[in-house]
Amino acid sequence: MLNEKVQKYYDKAYDLNCAETMLYAANDEYNMELKKETLKTMAAFGGGMAIESVCGAITGSLAVLSILFTTDRGHESDRMKNLTKEFFDKFNVALGTDNCRSLKEKYRNNEKRCFAMVEVAGSILEEIILREKNLRLEDL
Repeated sequence: MLNEKVQKYYDKAYDLNCAETMLYAANDEYNMELKKETLKTMAAFGGGMAIESVCGAITGSLAVLSILFTTDRGHESDRMKNLTKEFFDKFNVALGTDNCRSLKEKYRNNEKRCFAMVEVAGSILEEIILREKNLRLEDL
């Protein structure tokens, strides 16, 4: 399950931000075979892009969806727009906002940090990936 990998990579031993965690976890779970340079692209997206804007768990998850479900570019179809909207909608329903600052105020603590956000993002991301790939958990 993706959230097992999310929990693994969000551990302080890895010292990854929320966006990095999502990409590392998905890379591991879905055997994406991403290069280190690709994994590093999420470094600037933690902490709501360092300005507490859109949650890094969201931006990292959207990067995963882009890699998995874009053939050439985003404008080739409405697929990415629809998957992005679905992800945002489900995240907002689950946690009430996509804003990093607001999420930190409501859910962050020193022990678990922002685990609530990466966990919710992981659940939504896995649901979308499994559906889009026509898989079941037991198929993985």
